[in-house]
Amino acid sequence: MSNEQALQHYDAKKYRTPDGYTSDIAVFTILSGQPEPFKPPVMKLYIMLIKRSMTDSEGRPNIEAGKWALPGGFVNPDETAFQSAARELKEETGVDSIHLEHYGVYDTPGRDPRGWIISNAHYAIVPEHLLKHRQSGDDASEVELFPVEDVLKLELAFDHERIIRDAIDVIRRKLLETTAAKEFLPEEFTYSELQAVLLTVTDDSAIALDASFARKIKSLPFIQEVPGKKTTRTSKKPTQLYRFVEKATEANHSLYHIKGSSKSPLLITE
Repeated sequence: MSNEQALQHYDAKKYRTPDGYTSDIAVFTILSGQPEPFKPPVMKLYIMLIKRSMTDSEGRPNIEAGKWALPGGFVNPDETAFQSAARELKEETGVDSIHLEHYGVYDTPGRDPRGWIISNAHYAIVPEHLLKHRQSGDDASEVELFPVEDVLKLELAFDHERIIRDAIDVIRRKLLETTAAKEFLPEEFTYSELQAVLLTVTDDSAIALDASFARKIKSLPFIQEVPGKKTTRTSKKPTQLYRFVEKATEANHSLYHIKGSSKSPLLITE
């Protein structure tokens, strides 16, 4: 039997379909505080959220109005969830042309008061300058960056607390198990500058202890010393400069192999 013949006997009304299909986007960046002379930078991981307007784009009362949420919205019939994520991100925050990756599907019954709605979650971690011109739009009244240790204290819309918690775990693995940290470092960096980036997602002693981390750096085949170059920007004593070797972007280049549980200390609740 051909598909055409089979479709003649197919009744779509026999099957319950979702009331909506959405995309949500968790965008992270790392910001550095005002540096002190001869000290390494203090860096923090931030996430970008929007505040849901009191009314939607058509002037009707908005669901979960006034709450902070991930940027996102409904997928159109002529686009993929990924295409929807890029479109919604631009419409609600003004941010575009950043690399998004998919990390989860959220379909727990009751997750959305509007009905049976399934969401695809995407993430990005980008330098702050790519978010510099962020501006709220569509049915977002505000767009802000929040430190991840503060964001879970906010009143968040829908099940976005769960989606954000999962995203933080994904970002932790991204920074520790790839060379993504290089996007937040100068081309030539000290071990303490790299250490500061990694400490935004873990407090593991293998990274937090200076001596342990210095030894770790020297053992990595994709990081090399810059011959004859030292700096005093992070220490009164001249400190060796390092750089990533050319083409050090492979996913299997792990800055730190995570042992045991993948849970981040950032996810601990009261």
